[in-house]
Amino acid sequence: MRRFIASICFVLALTVPTVAFAYVGPGAGLGLLGALWALIAALATALSFIIAWPFRKALKRRRASRGMEPAEKRADPAHRNEREGSRDETGR
Repeated sequence: MRRFIASICFVLALTVPTVAFAYVGPGAGLGLLGALWALIAALATALSFIIAWPFRKALKRRRASRGMEPAEKRADPAHRNEREGSRDETGR
């Protein structure tokens, strides 16, 4: 019986809340919040790229089947000069 009472007292001693003397200052708290925000933003960005990938690939295939050039070639001045003829870099 004495062992049973000792066990109950031990469990109660472990479950009673005590003062932790743990202070998180404003610098550490803002650092923690900043790191958490960066983690959430990185995960959201990665998830959005994973979700958008099939749509971008389908759009690329659709453009290829219509014979349209990818946006990179349209924006590149070297390819624009090839399409428009033998103009020099000044556009003359």
